[in-house]
Amino acid sequence: MTRLRRALGVSLKAREAGSVSALRSAMSAIGNAEAVDPAAAGPGGSGSPHFAGTVTGLGAGEAQRRRLTEADVVAIVRREAAEREAAAGEYERGGRAEEAARLREGARVLIGVLEQGA
Repeated sequence: MTRLRRALGVSLKAREAGSVSALRSAMSAIGNAEAVDPAAAGPGGSGSPHFAGTVTGLGAGEAQRRRLTEADVVAIVRREAAEREAAAGEYERGGRAEEAARLREGARVLIGVLEQGA
């Protein structure tokens, strides 16, 4: 995740919109994977007599986020890159070469970030 944040900073400074989009998308996907299913977390605390489904007490609404392994993060970033490549192919078939090139550049950036850690 640190490499993604660092690459995002570089891309923002360079004003590379395609790279910024790809990196933000990958970081969001990682954040979503870390999120806990609300149904599985279940409410803690004593509840409120005034509002249904609420919880009270210090930290009652908090849920521990999942911890992803490095392999999990790599798989998510690779999946994001693959989705961009697939979408680029669709755009090319639709005659939108510029959009396809932007998506492919984003996929290259994501794979490049992964290769930096290898």
